[in-house]
Amino acid sequence: MMAYIIRRVLYAIPILMGVNLITFALFFVVNGPDDMARLHLGVKHVTPDAIAKWKQERGYDKPLLYHAGAPGGKRLTDTIFFQHSARLFTLQFGRSDNGRDIAYDIRQRMWPSLAIAVPNLIVGLLVTITCAMMVAFFRATYIDLWGVVLAVMLMSISSMFYIIGGQFLVGKLLHLVPISGYDMGFNAVKFVTLPVLIGVIAGLGSGLRWYRAIFLEEMGKDYVRSARAKGLAELTVLFRHVLQNAMIPILTGLVAVLPLLFMGSLITESFFAVPGLGSYVIDAINNQDFAIVRAMVFLGSVLYITGLILTDISYTLVDPRIRFG
Repeated sequence: MMAYIIRRVLYAIPILMGVNLITFALFFVVNGPDDMARLHLGVKHVTPDAIAKWKQERGYDKPLLYHAGAPGGKRLTDTIFFQHSARLFTLQFGRSDNGRDIAYDIRQRMWPSLAIAVPNLIVGLLVTITCAMMVAFFRATYIDLWGVVLAVMLMSISSMFYIIGGQFLVGKLLHLVPISGYDMGFNAVKFVTLPVLIGVIAGLGSGLRWYRAIFLEEMGKDYVRSARAKGLAELTVLFRHVLQNAMIPILTGLVAVLPLLFMGSLITESFFAVPGLGSYVIDAINNQDFAIVRAMVFLGSVLYITGLILTDISYTLVDPRIRFG
């Protein structure tokens, strides 16, 4: 098992290197430091002195990959690639183009993102699996039919409609919770309630159809017919056999998305004015702060690959055939 984990981690290294190189090429080759300075300064007629000063303050005045005039190892280390891209492998994010410590911002903003994402995931998973099991239990009935119709209707509506409609109904008309903002501690509950509720409703349609298809596929297999032939109750078959054997496809979607919860939701956090990592990325794009965007792209890649490794490990916990094979 340990050899398998080490092998997967080693496979992830060239993937991260490829992501890093592609990101570096997009930011510093396609869009050079001079172009970045002009975009950031935001004026039409930028003087060469202003561009040179902006580049020097942020370390963009160095060569891209190789510094021929530097002595020894500094020929490789005294470059834009090493200072701004290679250091990401050690999670040294550096400073943003506005001078802020990116690592400090990530540590501060990760908690509002998790405060929304974790309840959204847990509540959404419980509600979706419960509804899907109920629809599968009453398969080929009106409950199954209208459940599928409702799921398709929920899938066909844009998430923007849920956000705007929820803010208007719950916040403006009923005045139950604030429609925007965030606070620390227990006061955060009233601010995350509406985003979590909207997130659960918005994801219910696609999740219900996905899990219903999984449960129906398992319910048609031989081991289910054998369990029924032994006289087991239908609910016992559904919860003790079907649900357990359906855990592999469930974990495929669940564990892979767990690390991405850290990254936050771009749309939700922007509309609800939540100071999380999702709004952090949106603000960086609007402010043309390329250092933050580069750091978040790399961090997202690391977390996604970590999620895939955790998915493979979780398979061995729910399926003995994988563990002993």
